Amino acid sequence: MENLFAVVLAAGKGTRMKSSKHKVLHPVCGKPIIDHIVDKLAGLGVRETVVVVGHDAETLREHLGERVSYAEQKEQLGTAHAVMQAEGLLSGKKGVTLVLNGDHPLFTTETLSRLAQSHEESGAAATILTADMADPTGYGRVVRNSDGSVNKVVEHKDATEAEREVTEINTGTFCFDNGLLWKALSRVDNDNAQGEYYLPEVIRILREDGQRIGAQLIDDPAEAMGINNRIQLAEAEKEMRRRIREKHMLNGVTLVDPENTYIDAGVTIGEDTVIQPGTYLRGDTRIGSRCVIGPNADLTDIAVDDGTRISHSVLADSRVQGEAAVGPFSYIRPGSFLAEQTKVGCFVEVKNSSLGLGSKVSHLGYVGDADVGENVNFSCGAITVNYDGVAKHRTVVEDGAFVGCNVNLIAPVTVKKGAYIAAGSTVTDDVPEEAMAIARERQTNKPDYARKLKNKD
Repeated sequence: MENLFAVVLAAGKGTRMKSSKHKVLHPVCGKPIIDHIVDKLAGLGVRETVVVVGHDAETLREHLGERVSYAEQKEQLGTAHAVMQAEGLLSGKKGVTLVLNGDHPLFTTETLSRLAQSHEESGAAATILTADMADPTGYGRVVRNSDGSVNKVVEHKDATEAEREVTEINTGTFCFDNGLLWKALSRVDNDNAQGEYYLPEVIRILREDGQRIGAQLIDDPAEAMGINNRIQLAEAEKEMRRRIREKHMLNGVTLVDPENTYIDAGVTIGEDTVIQPGTYLRGDTRIGSRCVIGPNADLTDIAVDDGTRISHSVLADSRVQGEAAVGPFSYIRPGSFLAEQTKVGCFVEVKNSSLGLGSKVSHLGYVGDADVGENVNFSCGAITVNYDGVAKHRTVVEDGAFVGCNVNLIAPVTVKKGAYIAAGSTVTDDVPEEAMAIARERQTNKPDYARKLKNKD
């Protein structure tokens, strides 16, 4: 569709969330509610999206930036009044306008596309997105004519017994002819108990003017779920996670226990990767093919290449190249880079450091602010001492070096290519190429001294 516009209603305070955070900024599967909507509209090819802001408007503006245009509803006087605030931006433009609530993150791009396409093909003045609910109690019913067009939308409290038997409900999402929308909005009044201007009144006005009103039924009623409180937030999260898991499984990913696997909306996973139970994949995490992730792995904004294995570990904002092994019980902190065939083993922490091809930190170690070359071995208990109490300093360990058990590398320090560090050493000076560094007190044994200590009293 050439001229498609959108108005997203996000002015309300959302008091039932009991939160200082704007309702539409609460995340669902790692992504704020409003971002789900705005991104889908962008994917749909919407030329201009207007977000109607009100409560905490500046926070929303700061979050969304220049991705959208803004209209402000200074007083929350109903949904029609909210849409009216976008008139200055969209009035006079030829095309079709989608109107959506900002707290409905589950609509798919395909559903919104079908709505717009159905509207255009039918020649209707307005098309309502509807859902068939097993229990429609509390929802506005969509009453159709014999030709399938909409006769009226009636609220539950105003419906007759026969109308309450109707299970097709109004989802609160509409598609309008843009010119007719603004003309009808100007005629909406607030002659009701709440004294507010309601958007469904536009449907009544257009119908009375002899205009055709269409309806597009969605395939999955769960898409119509709005979020007004924490219970609904959890339900939306559960539904979206189910969809995400199914998408990955259909794309060739094995989820050993889907119900205990948590994957955010922005995650990508390659074919033949196996995700074990208890695994969280968050943010912009990208996993290649033939990997085994988990059990109990927690990855945030991680790039993982093909053939990598990660178990019982936490990784954040880092890169892991192919055929690497991480865990169990490793912690890879932001800014780290693990090259191909590296190994980071049990109870090892790596922070803001790089490990070259084939290097290993197998157990009980800390590598922080370090540049480690290829085929370097960090033995058990070896650490880089990167903080002097005031500033952080870097350690350099070149290709083929061997760092013995319980070694302290006091940064800034460089261990040259092929050098060895003897176990128990505390190294403060650079170690030359192919040299061995021994930096420890010579052992002294005192005969019978232990007996004297025991008998001291």
